[in-house]
Amino acid sequence: MLKDKVLTIKNRALEEIKKASTNNALFSLRVKCLGRKSEFNYILKGIKDLSPEEKKNIGQLANEIKKEIENAFFEKEKIIKQKMFDPEKEKIDVTIPGKKISRGHLHILSKVQYEIENIFTSMGFEIADGPEAETEHYNFDVLNIPKNHPARDMQDTFWLKQTIGKDRITMRTSTSAVQVRYMEKHKPPLRTIVPGRCFRREATDSTHDHTFFQFEALMVDENINVGNLKYIAQEFFSKFFKKDVKMRFRPSYFPFTEPSFEFDISCLVCDRKGCSACRGGGWLELGGAGMVNQNVFVAAGYSRNKYQGFAWGLGLERLAMMKYKIDDVRLFHSGDLRFISQF
Repeated sequence: MLKDKVLTIKNRALEEIKKASTNNALFSLRVKCLGRKSEFNYILKGIKDLSPEEKKNIGQLANEIKKEIENAFFEKEKIIKQKMFDPEKEKIDVTIPGKKISRGHLHILSKVQYEIENIFTSMGFEIADGPEAETEHYNFDVLNIPKNHPARDMQDTFWLKQTIGKDRITMRTSTSAVQVRYMEKHKPPLRTIVPGRCFRREATDSTHDHTFFQFEALMVDENINVGNLKYIAQEFFSKFFKKDVKMRFRPSYFPFTEPSFEFDISCLVCDRKGCSACRGGGWLELGGAGMVNQNVFVAAGYSRNKYQGFAWGLGLERLAMMKYKIDDVRLFHSGDLRFISQF
């Protein structure tokens, strides 16, 4: 009979409630006994289909049993809470020092970037910025690297999906992409640096990574020459490394500068005496530079041969590695707190 079934559910529920020892177990049991899909709930839903006499008898009994089961749950919850409460553990010793809140700090690359910016602004340079997702026009074309130019093979690129017919979008391969953007809005004389993140699709190792920070220095006027480039660079490195640093230029090739140079600085480990860091030569290769190609000036809207200027850039990670004796470039973006917390 239905009455016997309801009583059986009650007795089983009360027995299981007595055995429950944790809040989680009690919660699961409540769902099982009184939940939407419980056997008891199905009986309550079926009362409407009974005869008037059965509705009266079974309905009243079911409500009484439901209240009895809920009271049993309530009492059991109080018992479990009392067992969990330990007066000794709940005591607060106000004389114990509070937990120290650790304070965060700037990432080593941010520190290096701000130091570079401070040095260059002290020499009259402005700080410029540009988009990391760059158009093909600014990343290649205006830098004298047209389609099918062999120099594009030097920079494996992350291309982004773009609507057919529009200028293709790439993650910028160097901060040089900001040169023409800046010159389009400013007229010489001008001095600016462009720090920022760059991306290249290449294999990673201890000295290469697909994501890196770079900064570009650009100075344009009517009579700028290589002497100005060398003086500014030497002043910067001496201030950055806080010691006298010698420089030398070696001929090289970059599409957006002519003439172009690779530049080295005197070894900071051995002071040009020869060591393993500089492979006995006394010099450390650092970056590229040169006099801005006139085609770049024309792309920015300047008259050909009216202005001269220099541009040079290098990686922030490389500077940090040399200054703080870090041997793997991948550490900067690893998120390893053991590395980050050192600086």
